[in-house]
Amino acid sequence: MDNNRFITSGKTLTDLEIENNLRPLSIDEYIGQDKIKSNINVYIQAAKKRKEPLDHVLLYGPPGLGKTTLSHIIANELGSQIKVTSGPVIEHAADLAAILTNLGKNDVLFIDEIHRLNKTVEEILYPAMEDFALDFVVGKGPSAKSMRLKIQPFTLIGATTRAGMLTNPLRDRFGVICRLELYNENDLQQIVERSAKILGIDISPEARLEIAKRSRGTPRIANRILKRVRDFAEVYSNGKVDLNSAKNALNMLEIDEKGLDQIDRKILENIIEKFGGGPVGLDTLSAISGEDSVTIEDVYEPYLLQLGYIARTPRGRIAMRGAYEHLGKTPPDDVN
Repeated sequence: MDNNRFITSGKTLTDLEIENNLRPLSIDEYIGQDKIKSNINVYIQAAKKRKEPLDHVLLYGPPGLGKTTLSHIIANELGSQIKVTSGPVIEHAADLAAILTNLGKNDVLFIDEIHRLNKTVEEILYPAMEDFALDFVVGKGPSAKSMRLKIQPFTLIGATTRAGMLTNPLRDRFGVICRLELYNENDLQQIVERSAKILGIDISPEARLEIAKRSRGTPRIANRILKRVRDFAEVYSNGKVDLNSAKNALNMLEIDEKGLDQIDRKILENIIEKFGGGPVGLDTLSAISGEDSVTIEDVYEPYLLQLGYIARTPRGRIAMRGAYEHLGKTPPDDVN
């Protein structure tokens, strides 16, 4: 995958720099996801009144919607320390046990990509989440003894883009489950406005709207585009980002009016031109587009599905009428 592309499944080094500078620190500063914010705020206030740890929280949804940011906000609102790790990093049960035993009372443990925990590590979590205890075996053979070590009460926040890959026993142990949805244009405009102020970018309302329209409902992509548009504006427009400079920059970045980039269009073109509109299997689509199947399923498809450009069927992906029209092609009469 080209690391210079905007639409990727993971964070880039630039994203880490941007998000650390722009990340809101409180519920009030967090833009969008209003229903989730409202509910989580109630849960936090109730937990604080009872002086208990917040129930374990599962955040899931497409990448770039603010799962990591929301986990830090939860910790800040609770007045707790947060320990950040990810599923692939925790290779052995002992690694997780070391993390859990070092947590303070009511601390927050954030595990990104929690669906990628291996089975042995996951089983350590079960008693830790339910009873705040670690079960381990001392010795071997007939003399082996099972022992239980109590740990401090804590809140686990798990984040995943693939909730369906979580095992049922793990999913059932989360008391709060939240699905983050793609953002609307109004919320993205507010995010771009806030980010521009922090970064000192002079941007017009029309340019904010144009960036929001082409950010495919994702704050991470909106902030990424904002920084690149600023670069073009500094070279061609004396640093001011107006509608004309924003459109020129976005066109040079090959991001069209619907937020589709060259890979999105390539996927649609392959379905339409090489397979007569489909159906096309995911693995076949991955092979001809040069993109990993997981990336197609987690990053590209959610937005194409939302636009109504493709549909999933038992036999594979098919192109819808909107896809033909977007590419300037005449759809067959039997296409919806």
